[in-house]
Amino acid sequence: MFRIGQGYDVHKFAGDRDLILGGVKIPFELGLDGHSDADVLTHAVMDALIGALALGDIGKFFPDNDPKFKNADSILLLREILSVVSEKGYNIVNIDATVVAQKPKLRDYIDEIRKNFAKELNIPLDCISVKATTEEKLGFTGNMEGMKSYCVVLLSKK
Repeated sequence: MFRIGQGYDVHKFAGDRDLILGGVKIPFELGLDGHSDADVLTHAVMDALIGALALGDIGKFFPDNDPKFKNADSILLLREILSVVSEKGYNIVNIDATVVAQKPKLRDYIDEIRKNFAKELNIPLDCISVKATTEEKLGFTGNMEGMKSYCVVLLSKK
């Protein structure tokens, strides 16, 4: 049995934070605003995994009004979601994620992000796709107000 999940997340830029994507610190003058570390990419991946299991969204697991998740490392939260996936009897087949941002250019960090996800999720590197694109200076991402990320995952029954 297979299950497909789709995830989406968005955060606005903040000047006083590190930019973390896929658990990797990206050198840039702006970070993302959020209750946790605001890792928009990891949040979309978690949302897709949770969605594939029909368990709601990441807010159900990690509410943004719960102080214990203030500045939380999203990779640690991803590990919790991976445990849920396993407990439900599923394996991750593949992940396809896209970060949408006018800046910074992410090309030089994609391989590191993919390797980090492969390690954390214990799946082969060639089962993880991470892409980055702009919106050609249109909309809130094009106007440098923030970033968003999309993700699709495929799970298979163990």
